[in-house]
Amino acid sequence: MNWYLKCLKQYADFSGRARRKEYWMYVLFYMIIAIVVHVIDVMLGWVTLEFEMGVLGGLYSLCMFIPGLAVSVRRLHDIGKSGWNFLFILIPLVGAVVLLIWFCKEGERRGNAWGLDPKIDEV
Repeated sequence: MNWYLKCLKQYADFSGRARRKEYWMYVLFYMIIAIVVHVIDVMLGWVTLEFEMGVLGGLYSLCMFIPGLAVSVRRLHDIGKSGWNFLFILIPLVGAVVLLIWFCKEGERRGNAWGLDPKIDEV
């Protein structure tokens, strides 16, 4: 949960680096909370077949858009790629696969243009 909160504290910080653990823990807690919010929307009857998303789910997704984008950009920085490479997501299917592979790669074990290795700070 600390990694998720760290990403929320850096909600609009597109500089620096985010290690794999930080990114994937953010994704894990985002998904858990999104599922819980969706269940609450369904119980309240706020989900319709037309929209497939309730009011709370929509608000949660909207609020988490910038933090998710920021941690994704920082994750790309960790492997030595520009944050602009996130635009690969716009290429149907192929872009998502490329980003998934990049997000699973280990970060550079040395400093790069976006900062020092974030694992060094923990030791």
